[in-house]
Amino acid sequence: MTNMLSETLEAIGLTEGEAKTYLALLELGETSVIRVSEKSGLKRPTTYLILEGLKQKGLVSLVKKQKKTFFLAEDPRKLAEILEERKQKVARVMPELLSLASFIDRKPTIKYFEGMAGIKEVFFDTLQYPGQEMLSFFSETYAEHLGHDFFEDYYYEQRRKKRIFVRAILPDQPLIRDITSHNMEHLRRSKIVPKEMNYGINIEIGLYGGKTAIISYEEKFGLIIESEKIYSSLKNIFELLWKLLPEEKIFKKT
Repeated sequence: MTNMLSETLEAIGLTEGEAKTYLALLELGETSVIRVSEKSGLKRPTTYLILEGLKQKGLVSLVKKQKKTFFLAEDPRKLAEILEERKQKVARVMPELLSLASFIDRKPTIKYFEGMAGIKEVFFDTLQYPGQEMLSFFSETYAEHLGHDFFEDYYYEQRRKKRIFVRAILPDQPLIRDITSHNMEHLRRSKIVPKEMNYGINIEIGLYGGKTAIISYEEKFGLIIESEKIYSSLKNIFELLWKLLPEEKIFKKT
């Protein structure tokens, strides 16, 4: 029975020593530290410290008699009062706690992928949102690193099967013109940034499913960022450029 009571007291916030000491005081009534120590099985110096802690918590009171100090356990109903007071304190700060939790939830999560195999993992993730549109700023050098085989033999086919449409902004280059000649079959629309506007984007940026993918082929790493603010801000930049750029031109293969 004592063990069960001790475990219950520990469950509501007392330490094991505090629980043993408080139960010993309840059984002994007004008593000395020596008897509390003997009853609880704790050493006397430890018992002094525990009694002081219980006193600060309002569970133990001191009684002075003939220059001697005795200890007395407060009514057990005091425990319920303490718990209710704690509950009220938590209730008062709950709005601030929820606000903080909401702020933490809004912090971006970033996944890092290394090497060309890691970059392919980023592309695989973009395939997880069938039927949606992806926006993309093409890097000037993507095919030089991953090669055409990955895209032609796997990625484009999978994207077609999943009906993932793409709008892409690309630099004006011979390779890019070859890419745009396949726009229709690759479920893609594109707009070319004229050479005089100096495209200068050497990373690839993909916007899909509320995520932002960033790929650096030269440095061989990829990032997937889950942040609504980053996603929506880059999406707005994309849409602004899309409106400003000339109407898409399809370069047919000769």
